[in-house]
Amino acid sequence: MSSNTKLKDNLRAAILAEPDAVLDDKDLMQALVTANEQARGNNVIDLRGIAMQRLEARLDRLEDTHRSVIAAAYENLAGTNQVHRAILRLLEPVDFEDFLRTLGNDVSEILRVDHVTLVLETTVMRDDPAVGKLGGVLTVVEPGFIDTYLSHDRRGPIREVVLRGMRQPNPRVFGSTAGHLRSEACLRLDLGEGRLPGMIVMGARDANHFNPQLGTDLLSFFAGVFERSMRHWLS
Repeated sequence: MSSNTKLKDNLRAAILAEPDAVLDDKDLMQALVTANEQARGNNVIDLRGIAMQRLEARLDRLEDTHRSVIAAAYENLAGTNQVHRAILRLLEPVDFEDFLRTLGNDVSEILRVDHVTLVLETTVMRDDPAVGKLGGVLTVVEPGFIDTYLSHDRRGPIREVVLRGMRQPNPRVFGSTAGHLRSEACLRLDLGEGRLPGMIVMGARDANHFNPQLGTDLLSFFAGVFERSMRHWLS
């Protein structure tokens, strides 16, 4: 070893034994490149070094995008599994009252929402004891209420699934929990020819839980299965 070598014998031997370990260490290589640039001074421009920096920046962006895509895929898979579990649970009840309780309790828990209401339009408005004992999961309204509710604060055709934040949740829809909810998902239901429409409304305390920018495919699928089950019960 020459007299001007600054590395200790054991460190120099370790590097010579495993040079690939140095090349694979991003932080170590960056330190070596920086030291080399400082040794050359400011009057020398290293075009290869500049190109490498740009490639490193591009690689970092690609890695970030890759992680984002993977995270989105896992999130979508988790959402799909939740909806499938909720649908399977809805198929278990053998009577209509248990079916509605399942919607308000088990399905709400599986989908991780704070409240679920089934809204049904009717031409006969009366106090029905069955509505009162279902714990707020079922409410009846006059004809036209659902389309008015879905088109609130927007123009154009009525969408089958509406996601939005709420400033003043409707107590008629959410009952005593209205004051705690900040976003909702509204799923319009086609209950068959000759019947008035229905609607499932899911409420969440988190204002961003049902963001309008989110996809609605899974909720549309859930609504499609639910409305077919409702047709069965109503027939």
